[in-house]
Order: sequence, then C-alpha cells, then structure tokens
Amino acid sequence: MKIFRRRFLQLAAGAAALPVASRWAWAQAYPARPVHLIVGFAAGGPQDITMRLMCQWLSERLGQSFIVENRPGASGNVGAETVVRAAPDGYTLLSVSSPNAINATLYSNLNFNFIRDIAPVGSIMRVPLVMEVNPEVPVKTVPELIAYMKANPGKISYASAGIGTPQHVSAELFKMMTGVEMVQVPYRGAAPALQDLIAGQVQIMIDTSPASMQFIKAGKVRALAVTTATRAAVLPDLPTVADFLPGYEATSWFGIGAPAKTPPDIIEKLNKEINAGLADPKIKARLMELGGILIPGSPADFGKLIATDTEKWAKVIKFSGAKPG
Repeated sequence: MKIFRRRFLQLAAGAAALPVASRWAWAQAYPARPVHLIVGFAAGGPQDITMRLMCQWLSERLGQSFIVENRPGASGNVGAETVVRAAPDGYTLLSVSSPNAINATLYSNLNFNFIRDIAPVGSIMRVPLVMEVNPEVPVKTVPELIAYMKANPGKISYASAGIGTPQHVSAELFKMMTGVEMVQVPYRGAAPALQDLIAGQVQIMIDTSPASMQFIKAGKVRALAVTTATRAAVLPDLPTVADFLPGYEATSWFGIGAPAKTPPDIIEKLNKEINAGLADPKIKARLMELGGILIPGSPADFGKLIATDTEKWAKVIKFSGAKPG
C-alpha cells in the first residue's frame, strides 16, 4: 500500500512544480475542442450509461462535446492502453472501473502500469453487489450458506460474469475469508450467468444489484446479503456480508481518469464539474436508479480508492490462482 501511496505523492509533487502561468493558461483554454472519453466495455451496460450521463453534463457545463467511445476488449485493457498512449492534454479520458484494479495483477504482460500511467480525475459511484442463491438451495442467511458449503465441500458451483470480473473476485474473496470450497463457472457476461443461476445449473452468484434486482423482486433468486460495508439503499432490508464476516467488502465502482502528466489544473477543473454533476438532483436520481452509491471527492481520494483496491484484489487473485480467460 505504501508503494502505491508513494507513487501518488510523487505525481502530485511533479504536478506542483509546473510553472503557475503555464498551468493557468491550460485550464483557462480547456476545453477548446471535443473531448473523447474511452469506455473499455460494450455499450449499454451500467458503466456505459453512467459515462454517457456524465459526458452530457460536462458538455453542457464546459461548452464542448464530451463523446463516449466504446473500445471493448481484454476486460477493459484495450481501452486503458488507448488512453495511456494518448497525449496528456485532457482531450482523451478514460472510464475507470474496478476491473482496472483487478487487471493489474490478473494480467502479467500488460504494456502499461495502471497506477503509474493513469492519473485519477474523479470518482463517480459504487455499485453494490448482491450475494444470491437459487431458491432451491436450502439457506436463507450467510451463516447458513457457509454451513451448507462446509457440509458439501466441492459440490457447490458459483456463476461469474467471467474471470477477473467483480463477480468473480468477490466470490473468491468470500472463499478466502471463510475457507469454504466452491467451483467457479465463468460465463461471457452477467446475463447468461444469471439465467443459469435461475435454472439451477449453478447454486450461487454474487452479482451487481442493477442486474439482479428484477429477479430478486420476482422471487427467481433469493438474495442473502449485500457486499457493501453498510446496507444499500436499493435493498434496505438486506444485511451486509460483513455483518457475519467482519471485514468483507466488495463493490463495483466507476470514475474518470486521464493520461499521466495531464496538467493538474485541467484535472482539477474536470473534478470540480464531476462533483457538481453528482450534486445535481437529476443526475443524482438517475445514478441512484442504476443502484449507485455516489462517491464525490478529490483526485487524491479517487487515487486512494484505486490503490487500495489494486492491493486488495492482488491478494485475492494470487489466492485463487486465476489466469485470464
């Protein structure tokens, strides 16, 4: 953790050394042309929707078009490398999310170092995950699930949206902290994984709340707990996993980053507008409809979140022995 924090302090010190007049000129002129925000996943998902909403806000506030470009591939690595190699002038931004922190350890041959090469601009929201089971599984609480797994070692399968996804590592974290045995069945996305959970092909899944909500309400899956540190507004009656397993927390989160060495005043300008968007009642309501818990803050705050999750998921990936699919 000290290594990650030291790196952010070094970046901050370097930024402070830039001539004041130069930094002021950059910020005053920015943006003078359209800005492209790269999303490393396909269109239509919660991350894509969130970024399009934020780009609309930034376009209105800053008087230039902020355009979403989807560059899916390698669990977000294709989009990340596109931005790493872009000019550090504020005109190419990255939709940053929890897979970026996971990928730092999962992929051993990346052509970039995310912590070093992407500057945090601003965090937007966390999305709670939900621990859920097929209704035929005879458990209604997390302690009952743990007991059931220990009584049936190796016979329980869990669905994930793919190796290295939040759904995958959150389940592996649960295994690591409880010592239970369960077998991962990776799918190409959350939708087919949920369908097999409903059909009883797998017994358990930890999935994002937006994807699961309609099936929980319809009784097609049984929700046991949320994975956030505190109860989630979208499912207020559910306890947290941490209520029974102290220290457990796993969320999917979104934010915006920029190439390293982007002028700090541009980053500050963008951060200010992102936070203003999160305070806007219409945007706030829309993000909460997506199941989001808003997390406004400074670039440094977002940097700490990225560094903390990078270290956390590194331990889980090493425990699981996972390799890219």
